[in-house]
Amino acid sequence: MNAVTAFAPATVSNVACGFDVLGFALHAPGDEVTARLAPSGVRIDEIIGDQGRLPRDAAKNTAGVAAQALLTFLGETRGVTLTIRKGLPLSSGLGGSAASAVAAVVAVDGLFNARTPPATLMACAFEGERIGAGSAHGDNIAPAVYGGLVLVRVPNPPDVVRLPVPAGLTAVVIHPDLEIETARARALLGATVPLGDAIRQWANLGAFVDALHRSDFDLMARSLEDVIAEPRRASLVPGLAQIKQAAVGAGALGCSLSGSGPSLFALCRDAVSAQAVAIAMTAAVKQHIGGEPQTYVSPIAPQGARVISQESRV
Repeated sequence: MNAVTAFAPATVSNVACGFDVLGFALHAPGDEVTARLAPSGVRIDEIIGDQGRLPRDAAKNTAGVAAQALLTFLGETRGVTLTIRKGLPLSSGLGGSAASAVAAVVAVDGLFNARTPPATLMACAFEGERIGAGSAHGDNIAPAVYGGLVLVRVPNPPDVVRLPVPAGLTAVVIHPDLEIETARARALLGATVPLGDAIRQWANLGAFVDALHRSDFDLMARSLEDVIAEPRRASLVPGLAQIKQAAVGAGALGCSLSGSGPSLFALCRDAVSAQAVAIAMTAAVKQHIGGEPQTYVSPIAPQGARVISQESRV
């Protein structure tokens, strides 16, 4: 190949009860990265959709660092130039840094027809996201690579557990007209958790995983509770409690921050109830935050990042 373009989807991390260990992929939106052959090294040729805010220096760019990590792993002496198309809003809580890093390694892997194992792709993307987000968390990278709903037992080297997705389970994701930097949101968490909160969170996580295996939506609804991160970050999203109440009142199983926010997600029993929840959440976000939020309704996407186009050598 002379050029390969890969797409990596938005991801919802934490999933309420699974701080830093649970995540799932959406069908859309996402980021695209095109990798083209170059004599050596990694260079960012163009970034589209970031309003000039992301670094063009490959050594400081999520996609650039991830691409270099894969080239190093492959022992490849040739290089690549990257074109990045940001379909995800910046600082949105939808895994934008992870999506760029994952799309880059999948594009580079396709360019060299390397057939790199997913765990290695994830490890290389992990290095990229560490640069882009200030720290790396497997609960965005893993679903972007593997698709579906996953539990990250260990992020690096990756030990990822793919969880079953009950038939009908549909996500609603709302991105309000806000930005929250991951580093700022993480600083609010502190370094300790009260034992009672830890026990409740562990119980919720265990019950949620069991609910997925048995398609028990009632248990899932009782388990979608975050007692660790969300209470400490609630002040960053005006009207968070009211938006969550609107979602559950419209039929959602549960609602919480997507990653560190400001985006919110809700899980629903089926696509019909998801549409009603989307309407209610959008109205509540407009009322309490203002602006024009972006609303996405999507089943859990079974496939993660993938090659979407190729250009052969002439």
